[in-house]
Amino acid sequence: MAKRSKRYEDARSAIDRGKRCTVGEAISLLKGLAPTKFDQTVEIAIKLNIDDKQSDQKVRGAFSLPKGIGREVRVVVFAAGDKAKDAEDAGADVVGAEDLVERIGGGWMDFDVALATPDMMRLVGKLGRVLGPAGMMPSPKSGTVVENVGDAVREFKAGKLEYRNDSGGNIHAVVGKLSFSNADLEENIEAFIRHIAGARPAPVKGTYMESVSISSSMSPGIKLAVSV
Repeated sequence: MAKRSKRYEDARSAIDRGKRCTVGEAISLLKGLAPTKFDQTVEIAIKLNIDDKQSDQKVRGAFSLPKGIGREVRVVVFAAGDKAKDAEDAGADVVGAEDLVERIGGGWMDFDVALATPDMMRLVGKLGRVLGPAGMMPSPKSGTVVENVGDAVREFKAGKLEYRNDSGGNIHAVVGKLSFSNADLEENIEAFIRHIAGARPAPVKGTYMESVSISSSMSPGIKLAVSV
């Protein structure tokens, strides 16, 4: 087992692992831990009662946090012609077609979100083994295969996030920075929880969210009192 830092162990000792907190209590706990020299990212982890092997139980999509995520999002777009110009005008970091496919196929992955117009998917499909495992393969379900790439670029640059469950049924997402006000963090976290609750697959019976926790970059998770 990897050795934890003294900071992490101190933080763990300050958290009652058996308690399920309200969102407000959890945020106050995070902010009360020993400070760092950088602005820590706040993340949420949700354990879902789903079977990832069943295609109708996968949970995947995109969501715009009401207060953003507090950092720059690097967006690449697979597009050509007027659509490419729309993406560039909207602030996309890199726009391309065959050239962008070659660049990413060669190992370049310095971006957070990949968007594509529908006609580009015949090319982007070649990158399935690269973008798929990284969770960045463009898909209509996650709002990353779109005709109006200009609007999509602006939304993701403003803090829209893409999410998908992993093989264990867990969803991880950034919900802000520790420097956000308590009210802004609480609004982001509660909005994301409501969104995932609304994405419940029809075949799932009984409890849907088995556990929900939040953490900062340098802290253990704090469990939330959520049951859906």
